[in-house]
Amino acid sequence: MNETYIYPHNLKSQAKLWFWNLRDIAIIGVALLISILALTQIKFFLPLALTLVYMFLSIQLDDTSVLDFIKQGVKYFLLTQQYYEWKEDKSE
Repeated sequence: MNETYIYPHNLKSQAKLWFWNLRDIAIIGVALLISILALTQIKFFLPLALTLVYMFLSIQLDDTSVLDFIKQGVKYFLLTQQYYEWKEDKSE
């Protein structure tokens, strides 16, 4: 039996709200709450700035975000070993 779902990608994609995944919405909500408390109680702007940067970097367009791209770049350039091998051309 072949079933077709109306939900995108046959129920395999992540749930989204506006431009963010629901996991990112939860993180942003908690971070905003902490940021606003820090701003009003001790006049500390850094948590709010970091939250806004995270909001910008986690915007999802075409199932990828700037944050995903940065994670892949860090993994490729810094966390995984690159192996290069040079050989002389012996055909001469």
